[in-house]
Amino acid sequence: MPCDDWLMGVTRTISRLGLGAGVLAAAWSVAIEPYWFQIRREVVARPGQKLFRILHLSDLHLTKKTKSLQAWLQTLDSEDPDLIIVTGDLIADPLAIDPLLDSLDTLLDRPGVFVLGSNDYFAPVLKNPAKYLMPDNGERDHGADMPWQDMVSTLTNRGWIDLSNQETTLDINGAKIQIKGVDDPHINKDDLSKVSNPYGSVDLKLAIAHAPYLRVLDAFADLGADLILAGHTHGGQLRIPGVGALVANCDIDLKRTKGLHPHISANGNTSVINVSAGLGHSPFTPFRFACRPEAVMITVGIDQ
Repeated sequence: MPCDDWLMGVTRTISRLGLGAGVLAAAWSVAIEPYWFQIRREVVARPGQKLFRILHLSDLHLTKKTKSLQAWLQTLDSEDPDLIIVTGDLIADPLAIDPLLDSLDTLLDRPGVFVLGSNDYFAPVLKNPAKYLMPDNGERDHGADMPWQDMVSTLTNRGWIDLSNQETTLDINGAKIQIKGVDDPHINKDDLSKVSNPYGSVDLKLAIAHAPYLRVLDAFADLGADLILAGHTHGGQLRIPGVGALVANCDIDLKRTKGLHPHISANGNTSVINVSAGLGHSPFTPFRFACRPEAVMITVGIDQ
């Protein structure tokens, strides 16, 4: 009947359009968006304060083949940051230390601190994607050991400070900045007892970790951190427009898998957290959708 033929034609057209849209989305997520790097800009300041610029990098997952990211990283020194903070997962290949140094070369001449992520310790491995949708049982799949000691030595020899379960105080452009850091909470390397002393009398109190687990965010907020920086989540990596992330790969809520957000600890203490969506991806999951790779430039106000 004509009506049935018309309905069948409409159904076929909708199916073809859906299939075409799916193919285009898949192509975009593999060929374009993972390389569409951006700088997200945030301001945490009040009028009249002195401005201090922090460049937050995370989850580079560099390999010898990530040429476009390496070239883009080399442009960031023109942003003129006062401090560079890197929150882990710098490399995804044991041969990536030299490319890392080349990528960060001019930034390494500026004040910088970093912590490590699990992929700095262990090479990435192929995982079942469905695992990320299941409750976390605490088990981790690890690849071969990575040359993390060599990477740390190379970065510290250039003047950056490893804050894995450590803290430091820096005097930068006349501002006293105290920074506490922990090793990667995702693989239970965080030792908050090593950084549990109260902050001193400083101009800015920062805290950093690779993975934004609530136990770490709460501890830093309770200590009085003004700003906490983390990565790890990749922003969910595949996001649904209008919905957001489907996974966080830790216990932070999905609405805070990327971006600048308030944090209230279980004890009622407040801070601000910035979770970076990261710049790279595992070699086994080379895609992003509705979640552009990012560096973050945070302008923080300091009372004069």
